Amino acid sequence: MIVTLDRLVLREFERHDWEAVHVYGSDPEVVRYLAWGPNTERDSRTFVQHAIGRQLDKNRRHWGLAIVRKADEQLIGGCGVYVSAPEHREGWIGYCLRRDAWGHGYATEVGAALLAIGFTELRLHRVSATCDPRNAASARVLEKIGMRREAHLREHLWQKGEWRDSVVFGMLEQEFRPPARS
Repeated sequence: MIVTLDRLVLREFERHDWEAVHVYGSDPEVVRYLAWGPNTERDSRTFVQHAIGRQLDKNRRHWGLAIVRKADEQLIGGCGVYVSAPEHREGWIGYCLRRDAWGHGYATEVGAALLAIGFTELRLHRVSATCDPRNAASARVLEKIGMRREAHLREHLWQKGEWRDSVVFGMLEQEFRPPARS
């Protein structure tokens, strides 16, 4: 799958991508609110190998995509659409950007594209996303792309040595509006 956006390209991961993945995956500030990381080089290689392996799945349910900036062809992050319950046409989206890519609107561009993939390509009925409530920037992205804040789950995850909350966002297929193309 390749998705061309205004400033970015979302594409399947390739074997050589592990080093660029490691740039953001090993940064403690980038992974601060995530369940994984900071990654070792081995973790980053394994992640890319698994992403490539999923590309061959006959009944694929996981589309992990590299985020590449068009201007300099740099891989600046990863994102994905995950079909969690095919029988209910339900899935979720996620994204992660290296630190120097923050604050440029890339996450909003990616999030809107992931919703479009979920609803138009995968024909999902419902798409969810979660974020740590301390990650205000990610919550703003999810609200900007039209997702509704549906729940605040208190201390439901044990991660990195502490109980963590999550905020759940959701959108239904009838609420989805395809982004206008410029």
